[in-house]
Amino acid sequence: MLQVLSSAWALLLGMGMLMIGNGMQGTILGVRGAMEGFSTLQMSFVMSAYFVGFLGGSRLAPEMIRRVGHVRVFAALASLISAVMILYPAVANPIAWMLGRALIGFCFSGVYVTAESWLNNASDNANRGKALSLYMIVQTMGIVAAQALMLVGDPAGYETFVIASVVISVSFAPILLSISPTPAFDTTKPMSLRELMNVSPLGCVGMFLLGGVFSAQFGMSAVYAAEAGLTLSQISIFIATFYIGAIVLQYPLGWMSDWMDRRVLVLVVSALGGGAALMGMMMGGSYSFLLLAAFFIGGMSNPLYSLLIAHTNDYLEHDDMAAASGGLVFINGLGAIAGPVITGWIMSDAVFGPSGYFLFMAVLLIALAVYALYRTTQRAAIPADETGIMSPMTPSGSPVVVEFAQEYAIETEIEEQEAASEAG
Repeated sequence: MLQVLSSAWALLLGMGMLMIGNGMQGTILGVRGAMEGFSTLQMSFVMSAYFVGFLGGSRLAPEMIRRVGHVRVFAALASLISAVMILYPAVANPIAWMLGRALIGFCFSGVYVTAESWLNNASDNANRGKALSLYMIVQTMGIVAAQALMLVGDPAGYETFVIASVVISVSFAPILLSISPTPAFDTTKPMSLRELMNVSPLGCVGMFLLGGVFSAQFGMSAVYAAEAGLTLSQISIFIATFYIGAIVLQYPLGWMSDWMDRRVLVLVVSALGGGAALMGMMMGGSYSFLLLAAFFIGGMSNPLYSLLIAHTNDYLEHDDMAAASGGLVFINGLGAIAGPVITGWIMSDAVFGPSGYFLFMAVLLIALAVYALYRTTQRAAIPADETGIMSPMTPSGSPVVVEFAQEYAIETEIEEQEAASEAG
């Protein structure tokens, strides 16, 4: 772990600051939108636009990097992110915010692709697993820290937007000044969605449903909290609790996934997450129960991302894993685009009101549990000692970090097979 920190501390520091800025962005807009009188449905389109841009960026950024290089792409996208952050309070209009969110989603996707390829290049077979774990922790803690910074300024003014812009601008300094040389860049052509569905129906369906759950957490949690009448400090703690749950429960669930049928674990984890969402819907009037629901929703849903990728890998040859990862990330992105719009409609006063936020996540997670139960009846389980490892990942990364994790899973499995062969 110390070796990874010594070789990649600047990159990890920069990525942590990026996540602080990105985490602040979603919360600021949710709170400020309520102050500006934007409807829940309007805010849902604003939040959804980020995922449209992010999905587009994950497709176009690799070609941009191949044409002009890592540094130019990194610097250009950074300047655009900072500019949009300052423009948000100056142009308080839902359409303008929607366009800004789409542009920021595109830029962050390109930034993540660039930084994650650098991280991959800075790691080797011996420390790649530790680098992945540190990257996941840094990403998640960045979002948690962002909620604390929300209390420094007043969302009704410019201060909070300026802080987010400054944090994002400063984050590029350690990355650009310390990373040399720039790595070679290449990506794997994704497997067709039809092939991927034939290989792992649960992986595909689960990633689509999970995209909706994740986008509700990342995009609509502040909108819900503002509509529910929470104070700014309560909103910050509420959003942070989702990600604290993800950090606390990621590794225990990862350990369990290596010792049991992963479909059963997907079933149990989804059902528990769905139950927590129902608790939030029925008992959301109590702030303590609201935090408890957020902890378990985040703690159950975020590890599902890694779990579903690991489950899909169990049915793939090594050569196909990287190609499959691109398809899974794309499917997750489609679900993420639809998530905020549907959530906003359900949260409208004409439907369920603010409690519809939890109802939406409950329906998706319970649907995933039911489908996982169905899949257990369709084919025999792979013995636990024949499955690959579950690498820790967060849904906020780009396809590059998923391929990075796939490389680690393949290398670890090959090493285990060689060790077993030598022992035999």
